Amino acid sequence: MAGKLDELLGFHEAALRVRSQRQQVLASNIANADTPNYHARDIDFKAALQVALNGAQTEKGPVGKNPLAMTEPGHLPERAGKEEGQEMAAGVPLMYRKMMQGSVDNNTVDMDVERNQFMDNALRYEASVSIVSNQIKNLLAVIQG
Repeated sequence: MAGKLDELLGFHEAALRVRSQRQQVLASNIANADTPNYHARDIDFKAALQVALNGAQTEKGPVGKNPLAMTEPGHLPERAGKEEGQEMAAGVPLMYRKMMQGSVDNNTVDMDVERNQFMDNALRYEASVSIVSNQIKNLLAVIQG
C-alpha cells in the first residue's frame, strides 16, 4: 500500500521540495537587491526535479539518506560531485542569472525579473499543494466508502 501512495504522491512531493528550495533562493535574491557585487542565483528546476525524482526512485530510499560510513579518521566527507566553493540547492549547483542591465555596484538583481519568478514559483507551489490535497481527499473518499 505504501508503494502505491509513493507512486501517487511522489512526483508532487519532489516538486514541492524543489519549489520550496527555489523560493528560498529567489527570496535571497530579492533581499540582496541593494548589496554591492551580489549576483542573482536560480535553480535549474528541470534538472533539480530530475535529481529529486531519481533519488525518490532508488530502492534504498532518497539520495543522501544513507551517507557513506567514515570508519577511519583519515576518511574524507562525501562531496557528491560538488566543486570547491560551488553552492548547491535541491541537489544541483546554483546557477547565476544573466545580467539584463548593468549596474554601477555590479549587482545583477533585476527586481522585476525576481518578483515575476518569485510569484510564478509561488503559484506553481500552490497548484501542486492543491493537486496533492485533492488526491488525498479522493483517497479518503474511496477508503471511507
